[in-house]
Amino acid sequence: MKWLLDKKRPICPQICEKLCVLIASGELKAGDRLMSVRDVALSAGVTPNTVQKSFEQLEQQGVIYSIRGSGWYVSDNSRIARDTLDRLVHDKTVSYLNDMQSLGLDKRDIIEIIKEFRYG
Repeated sequence: MKWLLDKKRPICPQICEKLCVLIASGELKAGDRLMSVRDVALSAGVTPNTVQKSFEQLEQQGVIYSIRGSGWYVSDNSRIARDTLDRLVHDKTVSYLNDMQSLGLDKRDIIEIIKEFRYG
């Protein structure tokens, strides 16, 4: 798993978001065992405490659950992960559109850039 974390943003939410994206996309399925806290920390280049906090937040939301002595698992409630992914897509889209408008582009310009990028 590749962890591209933005050092300008808090790390815990980014770990939660990444796991939600993997669950919403179907890459991680209900019942799948997650990497250990230590393994995630090593691969992401963060402290185990940061990963533990992230896992606990996801557990409180019902996205994952733990089995004492066994590890962390994906719950069968993928709706929460999907909602998180939808919110991320919305937020990033709004941010992009605001950035483009601040460059002086109007809606038509932005649409043309996206079409050219996607199909060009």
